[in-house]
Amino acid sequence: MLDAFDEVLGLSLKSEQLGFSHMASRAALMYVALIILVRFAKKRFLGGATAFDYILVVLIGAVAGRAMTGGAPYFASLFGLVVMIAMHWIFSATSQRSEAFSHLIKGHATVIIKDGKVDKAALAKAHMSEDDLDEDLRDKGVKDPAQVAEARLERSGKLSVIKKR
Repeated sequence: MLDAFDEVLGLSLKSEQLGFSHMASRAALMYVALIILVRFAKKRFLGGATAFDYILVVLIGAVAGRAMTGGAPYFASLFGLVVMIAMHWIFSATSQRSEAFSHLIKGHATVIIKDGKVDKAALAKAHMSEDDLDEDLRDKGVKDPAQVAEARLERSGKLSVIKKR
């Protein structure tokens, strides 16, 4: 069985010795494996909801890429992907049950505008310029902060806006 995997995937070869068929087989197997792994992960991480989720996406790409090109052992890398998805799932489930853990891992939203008034300190703390705020407001169809009941810089880095009535 291992000999068959070695023949198809080129597991005992150095990266520069991998041929087209090895790379195609590695890519196909990694694609199927990633589909299975992603199905076990929570759906939101693909939307890049928070930095916590972006980290997983970047790591999956890095580890999968190295495994496919022969820069790292294939099945050891695949196991590493399983561990990362499992950790992400556990951390996500824990943060759902613990507000403190959620704030530690995912951060928290910051109120930027309240009752039409921009909180300059919150803006500075978020490293957000007034031009950035104006751009985000325009994107939401708001010309003037005075039109806003509340605007929050969400954990995802996106500005959510509730307009005054």
